Amino acid sequence: MSEVVTDEMVKGARTRHAHLWEEQPDYHSINSRVRENTLAHIFIGDCLRHLWSKDHRDSEILRAEVDACGYDLVMEVAGILRHVQLKAAYNGAKTRRQTINGKLAEKPSGCVIWMGFDKDTMELGPFYWFGGKPGKPLPGIAGFKPAKHTRANAKGIKAERRNSFVLKQTDCEKLDTLGGILNRLFGI
Repeated sequence: MSEVVTDEMVKGARTRHAHLWEEQPDYHSINSRVRENTLAHIFIGDCLRHLWSKDHRDSEILRAEVDACGYDLVMEVAGILRHVQLKAAYNGAKTRRQTINGKLAEKPSGCVIWMGFDKDTMELGPFYWFGGKPGKPLPGIAGFKPAKHTRANAKGIKAERRNSFVLKQTDCEKLDTLGGILNRLFGI
């Protein structure tokens, strides 16, 4: 015999099982620093694994302690030194631009690697490359739009961020594999 379901019964079930009706939090926003560090570690590990398999076992990768000079990693392979600014956005994200530090252009062979990744598995790819040939400086960014602060001042105006520029995804070369990125970085 079926029981008549009343509004009170539905309300009680929703109260007891509220977690089923709640919208799941966006952990990619809440834990953005953890995500950023995790992606950097995955990238470094994947690079070292790939380089090892290609007989480049004398590779060095250093992480910047302070984010002041425009790079996250310093990588050296086969005598080529690169200062790398890492950026990331999960595949399917709406963002089509990133802010890059102008100081990166002062480094002898600076570049930007924008990593796409799977939101659930953190699998990397595709990649978006912005940089010069191995040993060459970052292409000119002086013509890029200046980046603005995310918060407005008391007058509602978002001021320009000093020495920061907007890099559009269309300014980058899309590369599907890590091998493609390592080829751009070191010509291997």
